[in-house]
Amino acid sequence: MKEIIVLGDRVLIRPEEAEEKTSVGLYLPQTVKDREDVMRGYIVKTGPGIPLASPSSLGDEPWNSSNDPAPQYFPMEARLDDFALFLRKAAVEIKYEDEKYFVVPQSAILLLVRNKNIDIEEDFIPPPDPGVPE
Repeated sequence: MKEIIVLGDRVLIRPEEAEEKTSVGLYLPQTVKDREDVMRGYIVKTGPGIPLASPSSLGDEPWNSSNDPAPQYFPMEARLDDFALFLRKAAVEIKYEDEKYFVVPQSAILLLVRNKNIDIEEDFIPPPDPGVPE
């Protein structure tokens, strides 16, 4: 089976099907739905993030570097299964295994909706409230 690898600060989004009917009961043709400026969908894959230069390589010529350590990345805010609103103009539509997806740079994502239960870290201890004496 083939695997999709998303590079850099991009995400792969499976679009949510747009409503075919407006709130007043009008049915919208496909051409209207395809021209929407803002789209929505679920993130199915993310890239590693924005690559960072190694501090040890600063000042060196790139062709003189040998034994480069593994690249480091500035992490992505977007995560798997997040619901995203994104700008269609910045997205690239692809079709993979008969399904439509969008490849979107993280900068084109307007907002993310995340399930809070997945985001909670067990070892997180909130800081003490400064107004409450200990």
